[in-house]
Amino acid sequence: MKRFHVHVIVQDLDANVRFYSALFGTPPAVLKEDYAKWLVEDPRLNFAISRQGSKPGVDHLGVQVESEAELTALREQAAAAELGVVDQKNTVCCYARSDKYWVTDAQGVAWETFHTLESVPVYGEGLRPGSVACCDAAPAVASSPAKSGACCA
Repeated sequence: MKRFHVHVIVQDLDANVRFYSALFGTPPAVLKEDYAKWLVEDPRLNFAISRQGSKPGVDHLGVQVESEAELTALREQAAAAELGVVDQKNTVCCYARSDKYWVTDAQGVAWETFHTLESVPVYGEGLRPGSVACCDAAPAVASSPAKSGACCA
């Protein structure tokens, strides 16, 4: 089952953790000094905030999937729509290692579709041979957070 994803850049992490914890009725599932993430079940939402960006506000939207098969199916849909797809395999970002791809809509909003493989202890740097940090995505999608903010401060 898929989960809608929103990543917001904030200036005051503590104030926003208090606000979103009250709004969602639960503390974050992941809380670091520069990042927090809630995994809300109703509606299914992966909501993340961080100080890892240059401009406060919505950084990107996305869809979290539970399997490689779901990720492949959504990627094929994006490719069929002739969207500029930027693939990232084995990427370390937001305290997780994931396979993902990025597309940008007609308004310039970046969309990330990803399958989380495991938690990692760092925000965004390669941990093993063959892995890449979010910052290392191909530049095909100019406004992708892979180049502009979410994982690269």
